[in-house]
Amino acid sequence: MFRAAARGLIAHALPILIAQLSSIGMMVVDTAVLGHVSSLDLAAVAIGGGIHVSVVFALVGILQAVSPVVAHLHGAGRDDEVAGVLQQGFWLAMLLAVPGILFLTHPGAVLGMADMDAAVDAKVREYLSLLAWSLPAALFYRTFWAFCNALGKPRVLMGIGLFSLALHALLAWGFALQGWLGAPLGVAGCALSNILIGWLACISGAAYLAFGPLGRRYRPFSNWQSPNWAAWRELLRIGVPMGLSNLVEITSFTLIALFVASLGATVVAGHRIVANLSALIYMMPLSLGIATMVAVGQAVGAHDAARARATIRAGLILAGASSSVVGLLLWLSAEPLVAAYTDDPAVRAVALSLIIYVAIYQFFDALQTIAGHVLRAYRVTFVPMLVQIFCFWGIGLLGGAWLCYRWSTPLGVAGFWLGAALSLLLAAAMLLPLLRKVMLASESTP
Repeated sequence: MFRAAARGLIAHALPILIAQLSSIGMMVVDTAVLGHVSSLDLAAVAIGGGIHVSVVFALVGILQAVSPVVAHLHGAGRDDEVAGVLQQGFWLAMLLAVPGILFLTHPGAVLGMADMDAAVDAKVREYLSLLAWSLPAALFYRTFWAFCNALGKPRVLMGIGLFSLALHALLAWGFALQGWLGAPLGVAGCALSNILIGWLACISGAAYLAFGPLGRRYRPFSNWQSPNWAAWRELLRIGVPMGLSNLVEITSFTLIALFVASLGATVVAGHRIVANLSALIYMMPLSLGIATMVAVGQAVGAHDAARARATIRAGLILAGASSSVVGLLLWLSAEPLVAAYTDDPAVRAVALSLIIYVAIYQFFDALQTIAGHVLRAYRVTFVPMLVQIFCFWGIGLLGGAWLCYRWSTPLGVAGFWLGAALSLLLAAAMLLPLLRKVMLASESTP
């Protein structure tokens, strides 16, 4: 059963991984392109991109409640109910887009927390104001994405992701560097490309759900339901802690750029490169976590405790082993990877000094990611959220700020990355026992 579970996870996680890498690759493209524009543009995308991703991940986390709910229904053989869950998720996405757009177009409260160069501040505001118009598309698309993954059909979305990445690389290069719109636009050019690609992906995902095999079987856009508070209550009960967990985890890294802005554009730019590499590597345990969540959710819905246990064990082993290998490879290939991002030797030096932290914490990050996602499959989301708030904001951000600025020998930006490593170790140490307790309680329930 373990081998079957491992094979199933790999088969499901691989297209998710490619789709996730394509998504995060959009950020990598922005960083690589703007690294050849100026350190100001690179610093602006480091700060603005971090804020944008934090907003998107928080709101998407709420909508990802669609996935465990649909997986449970599918595992229990209640397939006639899954279309309604998608439709309620779509209504919820429309509602969540409103505060998200308002926040991105009025980011003053967050930007006021940092002492940054006025030129960088202006570029950040322009970048976020443009990206606000892609937010509804991102939320709709991720709702479709959660639905497809819960039913084990991620391959078409993988294709959409790959095409989107290739087109974004072309458009970002043309808009930001080559002046296709009249003059090189820098960070604004990357934002315009993101808007176009976001809506194209959204329309493509909707078309697949309407006319593809899932559309023929589940008819997700037929008999459209009006907003249903009872359905929303269940999605929000599961999804709000998931969204807050996403926000806490992502901001524990992305807000570093904001908090070290006073150290200068060179430090922020070097941090951005390492954050990009970290985000890329994280896609592997995240993809396995999503696949494990779906498989465990279906097993729990079917009351198959043995399959759930084997799947959890397979997910933990696969994620821990693969992330450790990737961390080692990152350390060994650090110099050529950093050189591909920027021509600035000072920025390279900052980035190379931080990579060791990313390589070290991979194993613990993988374990806490799998544990957190499996707990979502059991619809346990509130306590994991509290654990992550304590670890990622308390140890990672606050502890990192103390190491950065207040320690007897201040570590600078490296203090935040050391804090991040400690927070991931502690999160794994707290979430794994919680997972075991929840799993045993589920097995003892008739």
